[in-house]
Amino acid sequence: MKLTFLGTGTSTGVPEIGCDCEVCTSLDPRDNRLRASLLVETEGLSILIDCGPDFRYQMLRAHVTHLDVILLTHEHYDHVGGLDDIRRFSYAAGMDVYAEENVVEAVRTRIPYVFRENKYPGVPELTLHPIGLAPFYIRGVEIIPIRLMHARLPIVGFRIGNMAYLTDLKTIPEEEYPKLAGLDVLVINALKYGKHISHQGVDEALEQIRRISPTEAWLTHMSHRIGLHAGLDRQLPPHVHFAYDGLVLDLP
Repeated sequence: MKLTFLGTGTSTGVPEIGCDCEVCTSLDPRDNRLRASLLVETEGLSILIDCGPDFRYQMLRAHVTHLDVILLTHEHYDHVGGLDDIRRFSYAAGMDVYAEENVVEAVRTRIPYVFRENKYPGVPELTLHPIGLAPFYIRGVEIIPIRLMHARLPIVGFRIGNMAYLTDLKTIPEEEYPKLAGLDVLVINALKYGKHISHQGVDEALEQIRRISPTEAWLTHMSHRIGLHAGLDRQLPPHVHFAYDGLVLDLP
């Protein structure tokens, strides 16, 4: 399995528009964070998790030329705002998009021209597949949805093999923890140091990591309030790291 962190930022990205803090003005490229998204390549399948408004540039920057399927965690714009740009990948055979029913309906509402009977030439060809919390398979690859709570909004994370991607969560329902047993890699959100109403802070993420006990964990979906990337890892346990845009992990 190969993981490519296409974006590790929160909804505003880093730098934030109009901000002149030390993070937003940093010259370290690891402090530039596009909206959160992950590319998972496994068993011949290229899976995009979330398709935010930075999708076009993320594809160009990472030299991605092929996608097979998209998984959506929830309907917030920073996770679905790039779906129109899927057209380049969908012309030959269409693009399958898997999401919960409410997210499917939100996508239909936001880009209705894509789903009309008489479509404008050139729109992306998307096939929306509603999912629940039961495991499902895509070309033999098992996908396990995991219920997360984004404050009071139910969203999903995904387990693929021994990797799980959990973003935008504030809490995890008790009954979902067995799905996260035996992970080699956990990717989990950590917005900043301190509390937030709908996102975990770093301390809350570390508590989840201690409970889930993956071999290795990477923090994502970070704001400029996280601080400068250089030196951040020194504040964490040895098996926990701050991710950054462009990071590639090759897993056995």
